[in-house]
Amino acid sequence: MRTNNEIHSFDKILDSKYGKPGSKQRSKAEEAAFSYYSGLLLKQARRKMKITQKQLAEKLGTDSAYISRIENDQITPSAGAFFRIANALGYIVELKHIIS
Repeated sequence: MRTNNEIHSFDKILDSKYGKPGSKQRSKAEEAAFSYYSGLLLKQARRKMKITQKQLAEKLGTDSAYISRIENDQITPSAGAFFRIANALGYIVELKHIIS
């Protein structure tokens, strides 16, 4: 079995694959990652509550197809929609300032 004992900087890997921070390519990749992650978070929260997409949609006054598209990374919810969905699932979204 071969092992790779080299330690790589994750930033260097991202830079080589998606460009430097602030570049168009990097921003596009970050947006795709945020979209995927938000759908995954909402899907996990819904499953934890043991409710169906239809039940969640009814709580929100929308249809289950909308919930499905978010969970399957076909669309990205607006910030307002994300907050409403999280709230319907019993979560509070908290913003923290991380840059000093």
